[in-house]
Amino acid sequence: MSKGRILVVEDDFDISNMLRIYFGGQGYAVEVASKGNDALVATRRQVPSLIVLDINLPDMSGYDVCRQLRTAIRTRHIPIIFLTQKDERSDKIIGLELGADDYVTKPFDIEELKLRVQNAISAADRIWKVDPISNLPTGSLIEEQLRTLMRSPRDWTYIDIKISNFEGFSEVYGWTAADEVIRFSALLLGEMIEKHGTADDYPGHPGRDNFVLITYSPDATTLVDRLKEVFADKVKQHYSFIDRERGYMLMPDSGGEKQVDLMTMAVGSVSTRTHAISDIREITELAAEDRRRGTGGDGSSRPDNSILTSW
Repeated sequence: MSKGRILVVEDDFDISNMLRIYFGGQGYAVEVASKGNDALVATRRQVPSLIVLDINLPDMSGYDVCRQLRTAIRTRHIPIIFLTQKDERSDKIIGLELGADDYVTKPFDIEELKLRVQNAISAADRIWKVDPISNLPTGSLIEEQLRTLMRSPRDWTYIDIKISNFEGFSEVYGWTAADEVIRFSALLLGEMIEKHGTADDYPGHPGRDNFVLITYSPDATTLVDRLKEVFADKVKQHYSFIDRERGYMLMPDSGGEKQVDLMTMAVGSVSTRTHAISDIREITELAAEDRRRGTGGDGSSRPDNSILTSW
């Protein structure tokens, strides 16, 4: 199981390749970006557990990358370790003032960097309460964002998402395979936000098979429809060939076996375009009620004519 996802932002191929190989061997999933803008795009697509960030990049400085990450809701919690050839006290102060978590000077000791990475990820998990599988915010961070929503003059939509038949899949295929479905779902949320949402959209992961998405998109219906469609199609890759072909899996049941449908996403929502929201509890209860009403209240999938009665 992956220890987390590291984004290495470094234009020196020898260094970035060495870090990719080393941390990949340590059990991390490693992505490399050679430019600052590429790094920003990568974090919008999938939030990493930590960023190793070079200050001297060809298109923008690492300081500017850090500044943008720290001012965006979705990325402000990501631990950042600056990597630079500079060893001036003033440069370190600038990085730390911008919100960097640590600072390593080239040439560096790879074992020391490994410990700094481990410590930074552990500290962030404790402080920010980020789910270690999806790397998305959990309870306290989501609540904080909801409180912010109550003061926002912008229209927004809160979307409650549950993976139907996830528990059955976990029982048949095991928890490791189930973790991969969680990672896939988190990545898919990032892709849908990139294509159909806004830069301020906020995904969260309050429970094992439950996700939320706060979007400012004026066309949230399209975002949700595409999310459901792509999930239903791509999640099939997590099943065996036989289960994919027949469209269901078999689970042990008293006296034999029972059919369980393939996983889908059950979705409900509430929007300020149609509701006057008075408190946080009302947001979550209305969206959850809408989701249950659209799926019969038991998490089982129904056709798309049951989607999102709140809109």
